[in-house]
Amino acid sequence: MANDKPQSTGIRIAIDRGGTFTDCIGNPGTGHMSDDVVIKLLSVDPTNYPDAPLEGIRRLLSNFAGTEIPRGDPLDTSKIESIRMGTTVATNALLERKGEDCALVVTKGFKDCLVIGNQSRPNIFDLDIRKPEVLYKRVVEVEERVTLEDYAEDPERSQTDAPSIDSAKAKDAKVVKGLSGEAVRILKTLDEDGLRKQLQEVFDAGIKSVAVCLMHSYTFPEHENIVGKVARDIGFGHVSLSSELMPMIKLVPRATSACADAYLTPAIRKYIDGFSQGFEGGLGTKSVQKEEGNKGARCEFMQSDGGLVDVAGFSGLRAILSGPAGGVVGYALTSYDPETKIPVIGFDMGGTSTDVSRYGAGRYDHVFETTTAGVTIQSPQLDINTVAAGGGSRLFWKNGLFVVGPESAGAHPGPACYRKDGPLTITDANLFLGRLLPDFFPKIFGENEDQGLDEEASKKLFGELAEQINKDIKQESGKEMSLDEVAYGFIKIANETMTRPIRSLTEARGHDTSKHRLATFGGAGGQHAVAIAEALGIRQILVHRYSSVLSAYGMALADVVDERQEPDSKIWTDDDGETKEYLQSKMSDLKQKATESLTEQGFPEDKIAFEEYLNMRYRGTESALMVVKPSQEDAKEYDNDDWAFGKAFVKQHDQEFGFTLPDRDIVVDDVRVRGIGKSFNGLEKTVDQQLQSIKPVDSTPEAYATRKVYFEGGRLDTPIYKIEQLDVGTRITGPAILADGTQTIVITPDASALIIDTHVVINIGDSSTHDTKIDTSHLDPIMLSIFAHRFMAIAEQMGRALQKTSVSTNVKERLDYSCALFDADGGLVANAPHLPVHLGSMSTCVKKQAEIWRGKLKKGDVLVSNHPMFGGTHLPDITVITPAFSGDTIVFYVASRAHHADIGGILPGSMPPNSRELYQEGAAIKSEKLVSEGKFNEERITFLLKDEPAQYPGCSGTRCLADNINDLKAQVAANQKGINLISTLIGDYGEDVVQFYMHAIQDNAEQSVRKLLKDVSKKFEGRDLRAVDYMDDGSPICLRVEIDAEKGEAVFDFEGTGGEVYANTNAPEAVTYSAIIYCLRCLISQDIPLNQGCLAPIHVRIPPHSFLSPSDHAAVVGGNVLTSQRVTDVVLKAFHACAASQGDCNNLTFGFGGNKTGEEEVKGFGYYETIAGGAGAGPTWEGESGVHTHMTNTRITDAEVFERRYPVILREFGLRSGSGGKGQHKGGEGVIRDIEFRIPVTVSILSERRVYHPYGLEGGGDGECGLNTWVRKVPKPDANSDASKDENDKVQELGGVKVEAYGEEDQTQYGFVNLGGKNTAEMKPGERIIVMTPGGGAWGKSGDESAAVSRKDPKQAWRGGSIASRQATAEASA
Repeated sequence: MANDKPQSTGIRIAIDRGGTFTDCIGNPGTGHMSDDVVIKLLSVDPTNYPDAPLEGIRRLLSNFAGTEIPRGDPLDTSKIESIRMGTTVATNALLERKGEDCALVVTKGFKDCLVIGNQSRPNIFDLDIRKPEVLYKRVVEVEERVTLEDYAEDPERSQTDAPSIDSAKAKDAKVVKGLSGEAVRILKTLDEDGLRKQLQEVFDAGIKSVAVCLMHSYTFPEHENIVGKVARDIGFGHVSLSSELMPMIKLVPRATSACADAYLTPAIRKYIDGFSQGFEGGLGTKSVQKEEGNKGARCEFMQSDGGLVDVAGFSGLRAILSGPAGGVVGYALTSYDPETKIPVIGFDMGGTSTDVSRYGAGRYDHVFETTTAGVTIQSPQLDINTVAAGGGSRLFWKNGLFVVGPESAGAHPGPACYRKDGPLTITDANLFLGRLLPDFFPKIFGENEDQGLDEEASKKLFGELAEQINKDIKQESGKEMSLDEVAYGFIKIANETMTRPIRSLTEARGHDTSKHRLATFGGAGGQHAVAIAEALGIRQILVHRYSSVLSAYGMALADVVDERQEPDSKIWTDDDGETKEYLQSKMSDLKQKATESLTEQGFPEDKIAFEEYLNMRYRGTESALMVVKPSQEDAKEYDNDDWAFGKAFVKQHDQEFGFTLPDRDIVVDDVRVRGIGKSFNGLEKTVDQQLQSIKPVDSTPEAYATRKVYFEGGRLDTPIYKIEQLDVGTRITGPAILADGTQTIVITPDASALIIDTHVVINIGDSSTHDTKIDTSHLDPIMLSIFAHRFMAIAEQMGRALQKTSVSTNVKERLDYSCALFDADGGLVANAPHLPVHLGSMSTCVKKQAEIWRGKLKKGDVLVSNHPMFGGTHLPDITVITPAFSGDTIVFYVASRAHHADIGGILPGSMPPNSRELYQEGAAIKSEKLVSEGKFNEERITFLLKDEPAQYPGCSGTRCLADNINDLKAQVAANQKGINLISTLIGDYGEDVVQFYMHAIQDNAEQSVRKLLKDVSKKFEGRDLRAVDYMDDGSPICLRVEIDAEKGEAVFDFEGTGGEVYANTNAPEAVTYSAIIYCLRCLISQDIPLNQGCLAPIHVRIPPHSFLSPSDHAAVVGGNVLTSQRVTDVVLKAFHACAASQGDCNNLTFGFGGNKTGEEEVKGFGYYETIAGGAGAGPTWEGESGVHTHMTNTRITDAEVFERRYPVILREFGLRSGSGGKGQHKGGEGVIRDIEFRIPVTVSILSERRVYHPYGLEGGGDGECGLNTWVRKVPKPDANSDASKDENDKVQELGGVKVEAYGEEDQTQYGFVNLGGKNTAEMKPGERIIVMTPGGGAWGKSGDESAAVSRKDPKQAWRGGSIASRQATAEASA
């Protein structure tokens, strides 16, 4: 616990209670690291002690007192200065779902908001969709409603003036100014009597904890405060108000966070109460300040944001990352030097998880929305990302590939070598290769827990696995692999698997990975650090002496933090003194509150510092950036203005996203203060200061032992050194192993280790990994697995380059794009992200262009196309293709496809529901050169996008040309990035090797599909598979699948499919290929490379002039989003895989304005969304409800953001009860989405399954059809009319949907109009569209016993920071 000015005179204790071990560090009060005592004990050992942290403290106090303190005696707190803890209590309760029973109180209409979530599914290729369970037991819908009066997309930028929420005038006002400064209209005041009755019922049912989240409570908390008061009056033990926990916009994350707090905090309080009873004087600030009795000790817990909080303020919401946060603080404060400013990547590899994070610029990277154990939390958390299952990652041989994880052996049974009959893991591979030393591992295994690691168990299982691998590869290559080669192959694949997300973490934020240091910690980190650093281009690794207990050490170094945040909505302008004064005043109030809290905890004002933030974004975007107040040094850039938040935002936006929007307003969403009670004064010497002062001595000290350790190429005699016996300044060249009782560090032959006071510093020389020529006469399965990762990594890095340099919201925020790598013939090699509709269609496009331009392309040429007859899907998806040359020969292609927000046509957005001809959907480009020998042809592309489409009747050219041009240039840049990366790969391995494995990876996918087809043929006893289903216009899609069982080939014959239609549900052939490749991947249900090989055994016959092979002028916009879903239904029905899902995207658009022919352009807005439905059931699962299926996975706009941006009231968004098919396994429920419009708008719906039901299978019932209803104002009948009452009853209710008009005194009457599946209507203020989406079909007969199987996601315990968030966003952009 090194401090240059030790503040304490009492004992200081820091503890990290992990899943397997509890680490304790104690210092007697000197503050010197040399006096620290480290204890490691099992977290759960009930036969010896009830609580591990308490036992650790007892042992430390016994050590410092020099006498044994008996177990069970209350511990004397008089000599303890402080106890600091990180704990997994909250995480474990979340993972095991063992929190407190709680209820959710929510605004009426939103009872299912957490079941639906953002409507996307977690894994796009799972037919058996499993969304995480909700945490609450009961839901209470309360009668209350507020909305925002103004809307962000208003072209007039109107702002309503209203009395402030806390002023006297606000008491009876219908419109008030909320905490964020936004005008809030109170549509319905809270019904307190009804609420009291509802909550009493919940309380009487035995639930004592409640979470409250009402619409717009982030800015209008009044109704939530009333609910809180009533709940406490009734006697609820814990009440979590979302407006107090995290007053940020977004209903779903805020509601989940409130539920997590209500679910976890009581469990944490229970644990803390029990823990505190073990101390004589009690724990926490209050126990220290009391004047009578035994004085207590300060006790602080680590929160997810990397700050400590007093034991009395520790809550469930802030506890999720309590343990891992300590590790980040530990490496950040011991590895980063504020003088040299070299950023650090944290690599924490333990037994059950590998976590990565980053620290730079002297500040922690925080994220505000993360997912852990399936629960999305809205709260400041360190950006910690689980990228693998750690040493316990299981090893598999699947489909000819080496696969590591994500499944884990866990703590029980653990790896094979733990003597509990566990599976083969990375730990076993390291042990077998001599990289893990049994002598240095605690002897805690075997029946009596007194034996070491079992090397024989690992060897036996590797022998069995190698036998299986050699049996498979011998037929192909005639060669066999040794046990060493097999084990080392898995190590290499594990490193490759971990490297990709680490690169994503740094590059997605605009940082160069190679310019970092790698700080490695955790028990297994030292065995992999050198290989990981080499792959990332990092030259220096820092391993702290406490690396295996760094989380506990981080607790000792951390500061106490008080976080405060309030919402806002001000527009920032650099020269607006009034806005600046308002924000400074708000910031000042928050600082004052933080100061009061920290002084209460004993911090003098001179020890309190602040980080001040504004959460800012450009108007019309959702990419908010938390911008820190410029430091004195940074302010020099801004004319010494330390409140130049606007300029700092522009700079940060440019660095992170690669562009700025100078014409857009900058909106301030939140004001945030991080009050810091300083308890850490800095290290005696930083790493860089030590490196400057040390003169390294190249010596060969006496080794503890020598053993044969496997490195690239074979086993080498490797000396083993005990770290504690090495003098400071000693430099050891590899190969070597450095070890102590808690860690093993492998130094490879091309690296060296330098011992300094606080760390082992590993320097990496130039790697010679690829000097050995790789033999292409036979296939090496390890290299095949490595190249599978490398090719995917290239596609991913292209995607990041595209996102960084693009401008449009579709690409920048929704990540609606795909980047891909193709062979010289246009065959797909790797594609990322996996958007189902792009999978087969991209290669169709590239192949077509390769044929057209064969022999005519030169270096620097780039092609562009979007036409459906040339491999396009629908016109807004524009594909940019770049050939890569070796000499004058094209050796491969790269391509990027991005969804452009508008490319002209009859309606803004280029997605008209009523198009009949292709020209009505916008610009159609068959094959053009976008770039000629390096020159961007802007004039030609401008003509194609803007001028040509406008020549057609009723059509406009693109409405956002600047965005189109910028995004096309970004696509060109992304392609160039791909070419550069493949050139590097060719430089490393040679062109023949890269080409060899490019085709080998396609062959591998082909073999997986052939095996699937052989298995299917066996299952159906050689019969042809047949299916037919219908579009709502009656057009049939017929399919016969004829399988050649011997070859593993199949003919997909669509003979009998309906003809081309004079509508827009025609689907280009490429869409059918995409649907087939998607279905095959789902049926294989394993992670195989998705490339051209998947289609090699498939022969597709589509009748010409059918609506699956339309003419080149046919409208196709519905084919991409609707017909693709029906093709998928038909394929899965033929394979008898599952019942039909909703088979629809429910495309809803509304808005006003535009440039209609012959009229002046009217400024307006447009909005587009797709809506979830029910998923089909299968032989071992029930259908999921309220989720997107198959060819789409887009997220829904959060209810609060929806009402902030657009003039709407979302009346209801919930499950449509009874819409799922009935059967042995029921189909998923569709949803009801009820939107009221507050201004006149044009509303369009493009949907299917309004006539033909989603089918059930094996006797299961069909799902309900969808229904689109226009709730339309009708003339009020004459009160004296006899028909008046009957008419009124008929008009006011339909299909269980009641009409209640918010605030309309005259009892306006409404009629219900069925819009059909595809229609456009002009809707007036107060009118609504109610979209009821289809349910899923059921599987099996009603009454049959369920055969549903519970399945656990191996990644459930993974910490989902920015990497997981980015991947989920990408997969939700389909």
